[in-house]
Amino acid sequence: MEFEDKAYLLLLLLLIPYVIWYFLYRRKNEPTLRMSDTQAYRYAPKTLRMRLVHLPMLLRCIAYALVVIAMARPQTSSSWDNRNVEGIDIMLTMDVSTSMLAEDLKPSRIEAAKDVAADFITARPNDNIGLTIFAGEAFTQCPMTLDHASLLTLLKDVRTDIAARGLIQDGTAIGMGLASSVSRLKDSKAKSKVVILLTDGTNNMGDISPMTAAEIARSFDIRVYTIGVGTNAKVAPYPMMVAGTRQYVNMPVEIDSRTLTDIAQTTGGSFYRATNAGQLKKIYHDIDQMEKTRMSVRHFARHYEAYQPWLWAAFLVLLAEVLLRLTWLRRMP
Repeated sequence: MEFEDKAYLLLLLLLIPYVIWYFLYRRKNEPTLRMSDTQAYRYAPKTLRMRLVHLPMLLRCIAYALVVIAMARPQTSSSWDNRNVEGIDIMLTMDVSTSMLAEDLKPSRIEAAKDVAADFITARPNDNIGLTIFAGEAFTQCPMTLDHASLLTLLKDVRTDIAARGLIQDGTAIGMGLASSVSRLKDSKAKSKVVILLTDGTNNMGDISPMTAAEIARSFDIRVYTIGVGTNAKVAPYPMMVAGTRQYVNMPVEIDSRTLTDIAQTTGGSFYRATNAGQLKKIYHDIDQMEKTRMSVRHFARHYEAYQPWLWAAFLVLLAEVLLRLTWLRRMP
């Protein structure tokens, strides 16, 4: 804790003459009674009230000290804190094409992927994690960050209708999604740099092929874990709005497992197949066992005014002093 106006603390020195004056004044003004012999009262026990006769004075001193401390404006410290933590740099690369609305994973492919990714992020508080989304095009939803609360908010906002609304082209540009994530990781100093790429289709869009992006990732020592999400059946239920009602049509399941396997093998990663939400959770759990590396983190703490508790304490102490002095410890003249 720091004080903005330290000069006010010098007022605490006034307590010294006050205490001296109190005892000198009390000795001079203490009522007396002449008696011929006090032998009978020598061993008389002192009552609790007699032992606490100076308590009001002590409480006044405490209240005064608390007010002075509040006047000095105590504040919480504001500083940068350098810490070494264990972590890796990760880019989550998620397919958001309209086919991710298929409901062979419950409640849908995209929602299952988001839920499991959120649990993965929460379980790795020391990792720099970012998010890239892609359909026919790719862009970074969130750069790598340790602010996982913001990352989780941006992940929650991921929707598959951005292609349906014409904001980006629909389709599956696996190479573009991977290349976008690689561009975020290529300058990282971390020992381990990882891309977790999740898709439910085959590459049919984009100017960069998946294997070209994989070769670029390998040149920067970036390992890519690929996940093909979708049922093993040939078709999956896909929701469509027809005349204002939700109806389902059978959509072909077309996952290019060969290309995803080649990407993983080229970069030293692994390919996984997730046919249900349980398998998807296990895959992320397996990836969670990856090696970690030490990295330096700077943490910033802000100034906050902290005088209010001192003023409240002074008020309560002064109230106790007044009540005691006027009631239980009241002295008759």
